[in-house]
Formats: sequence, C-alpha cells, structure tokens
Amino acid sequence: MKKIANFLLIEKNEEVYTLSMTPELQDDIGTVGYAEFTTQEVVAVDDALLNVEASKTVMGILSPLAGRILEKNEAVEMTPSLLNSEKAAENWIVKLVDVDHSAFLALEDA
Repeated sequence: MKKIANFLLIEKNEEVYTLSMTPELQDDIGTVGYAEFTTQEVVAVDDALLNVEASKTVMGILSPLAGRILEKNEAVEMTPSLLNSEKAAENWIVKLVDVDHSAFLALEDA
C-alpha cells in the first residue's frame, strides 16, 4: 500500500514504512548536492528527517508520520545524488516503525 504526503511517497510493507521523494519533488528541487539526516531516533509529524541542498533550493524534508526511525539510507550522505535516482532501492530516505496505522490510512492514496 502506498500513500503520498509532504511530497513524499510512503510505502507500507508489513510494519515498516519506507519514505522516499516523489518524482515531482525530485524535479522541483533539482540535483541534490548535500544531505544530512536528523540525529533524532523518534520523529513526530513535521519533524525534519533530512536537510538537503539542491541545485534549486535548500530545504528540510519533513516527516508526514510520527514513528521511530528503523533505518536511514546513509548512502545518500556520501552520494546525495542518489536521492535523484528513479530506482526505489537507491532513493529512499528513511524506514519508520511504530507508526499509527490509522494516521497512515488518512494520507492521500498514491
């Protein structure tokens, strides 16, 4: 099941919610040249997950869901342009657990 919020694609696989940028957000911000993750392990709605500097903007990527960060795609800190990849295996940002399923269901369908 996939949902969209905050220009992020959220894919639920069992109890893990994988967040990645939508193609629209990738186009809007341009080529990412710098990425730095939050140091928080638990995030609330609208907490920054990742700060990026791209060719068209500098911005924080905000979480559309509250939860615990299970895993960060740490490869994007070394190679930020992975966030511009069309491949889901490369461009994901974080994986969340301990998410309120009803909050996920309330998001817009992808």
